Amino acid sequence: MKNYRVTWTEGGEERTSVSAYDDPSAKQRAEELEDTEGVSSVRIVAVKPGE
Repeated sequence: MKNYRVTWTEGGEERTSVSAYDDPSAKQRAEELEDTEGVSSVRIVAVKPGE
């Protein structure tokens, strides 16, 4: 299984999710963030297990 993290920019700071997600969960989280005011540059990034 591949793992993913979600990154985004909020208030001028780049942030990264603490949890690793599977693909459907990462997409859902990214959609939630895109609907949040003040959030931009939402990306899903593949990571190796344990990263």
